[in-house]
Amino acid sequence: MSERHALAPLRRVGTDVLEVAYHETGSGDDTVLLLHGFPYDIHSYADVAPLLAENGFRVLVPYLRGHGPTRFLSESTPRSGQQAALGADVVAFLDALGVERAYLAGYDWGGRAANVAAALWPERVLGLVSVNSYLIQDIGAAMEPVAPEREAGFWYFYYFLTERGRAGLVADPQGVARVIWKRNSPKWPFREEDLERTARAFANPDYTDIVIHSYRHRLGFAPGAETYASLEARLAELPAISVPAVTLDGLADGNFPATDGSSTARHFTGPRLHRKVADAGHNLPQESPEAFAAAVRDVRALRQEYVGRDGFAGRNQDTT
Repeated sequence: MSERHALAPLRRVGTDVLEVAYHETGSGDDTVLLLHGFPYDIHSYADVAPLLAENGFRVLVPYLRGHGPTRFLSESTPRSGQQAALGADVVAFLDALGVERAYLAGYDWGGRAANVAAALWPERVLGLVSVNSYLIQDIGAAMEPVAPEREAGFWYFYYFLTERGRAGLVADPQGVARVIWKRNSPKWPFREEDLERTARAFANPDYTDIVIHSYRHRLGFAPGAETYASLEARLAELPAISVPAVTLDGLADGNFPATDGSSTARHFTGPRLHRKVADAGHNLPQESPEAFAAAVRDVRALRQEYVGRDGFAGRNQDTT
């Protein structure tokens, strides 16, 4: 990762529950939020952010709750990592910055946050870029098994259900991340310094609580925070995403096999493009920044071309 593209300096803004640390670049009329996953940080977008700034976007890259310098405003706020909390944080961040509408783009936790915001607050979302397509969790079906090979890749889901897993995450968050990175992205030749830089975000005092709650909640082993009960009830219905969307699958994703997009098509009722990206793993924006930036540009073009039209049929495209 080039030092020229280091995401610094950071700014801070207060929402209803957080002081969010974020990087900002670009000064275009169109705002895009780039949302990172677990166990990653904002430097997944170190090369994407300047590309989009050059293409006329105002680019905002926030640290998610429990990561980096982002902090809770009150000790009494539940340290929830549930999907409704992540989605609500996106809208609260927009509110704090006075941004009425924005494009949202993300993968993993960040992709889920973007999906939730797009589904529940479509009036705030101009368009969506989502790695692995529809990411709203069907918690009611959490006990339905998947293929054994995929279950093996999800080892940390079950590890974090135990106090042994909590202790392991506290003891060596960077080591946990290293194993996940290698499994998620078998073709990504990340450097140890890349991991070390990201691991600084794990020093957040709420990191462990947020991560543990996220995985226990998604598997039905921990209740959600009462604040988000009504949102979770709506998410349990697997609401459709009506905003323009570009969805991406990495052909080298070690845990989430690439698809043609048809299995999730019913969840996208607006215009949608689906692409498969050669040699990219789960951390797609850091592994294939040009492809990710192109998807953001294309969802903007998709909105301009198709908003107000009915009957749009999604197209599948491969990026080689």
